[in-house]
Amino acid sequence: MDRSPDTLGLLIMAYGTPETLDDLEPYYTHIRGGRPPSPENLAELTERYRLIGERSPLNVITRRQAVGTAQRLAARLGRPVAAYVGCKHARPFIQDTVRRMVRDGIREAVALVMAPQYSIMSVAAYHKAVQEGLASAGAGMDVTYVDHWHLHPGFVAALARRVRSALLELPPAARDGAVVVFTAHSLPQRILQQGDPYDRHLKETADAVAREAGLRRWQTAYQSAGMTSDPWLGPDICDVIRDLAAEGVPGVVVCPAGFVADHLEVFYDLDIEARDAAAEAGIAFARTASLNDAPDFLDALADIAAGALAAPAAGAAGRA
Repeated sequence: MDRSPDTLGLLIMAYGTPETLDDLEPYYTHIRGGRPPSPENLAELTERYRLIGERSPLNVITRRQAVGTAQRLAARLGRPVAAYVGCKHARPFIQDTVRRMVRDGIREAVALVMAPQYSIMSVAAYHKAVQEGLASAGAGMDVTYVDHWHLHPGFVAALARRVRSALLELPPAARDGAVVVFTAHSLPQRILQQGDPYDRHLKETADAVAREAGLRRWQTAYQSAGMTSDPWLGPDICDVIRDLAAEGVPGVVVCPAGFVADHLEVFYDLDIEARDAAAEAGIAFARTASLNDAPDFLDALADIAAGALAAPAAGAAGRA
């Protein structure tokens, strides 16, 4: 598809998800660098997908995020913007999408990962995939990379709105003393020795949302740690919930601040596993609604992309 020379490419990148249960094994084999999961791990993963309805909505939501953001960005910039989606571990793969953008005649693009906090194991890996796609295409495309947006005012405000709403879902007697726990996907602890800002970024997001929402007590935790022998970032959200209950805290609100869409790690790890842990511990539980393709979140994404294009060497596109 030939595009106007003035068309800006908006590349929205996400983890990706299997479309069917039959896709589970190749999907997790890709995640594991070509090593298939054990039969036991595959059976456990399959059961988790069955419990959430056999299919994650992540791919559909990511496409809606890309299209909605492109529409807003086009209106803001006064130029055509073409939406593209690239996934790290599922089709359409990032490298394939980048080659398609080059074939479409895209000369300038902004690359935005659906991960607010920066890590060399997440955002940097997506950027590397873009560069691999460009190298294999054998043609140039001017790409502006957004490294992080964990403190963007629109993102912070969107989370704060959902935290306030989730607090109202708790029984009245549990609201005043409730604790809000902000979570992100756990990563191997070794990143801390590398000076990776991921843990700091999560805490900064939590503090900013807490100020915006007027919270009295909050903390951070991690979820969805990998099935490996390596130590992963903690504390785990289920352990935190049990500890809060043991302290006599009446309620907990979990805000998955590192996730921007409904998918397995939200539906299973929080709505099933964490909720069950709260019920067993006798503490009231609520989870903030996911950002998905809500207008306030898409407005924020468009602002993030526009800001990066206006100042590609600083601001939202900078690394800190």
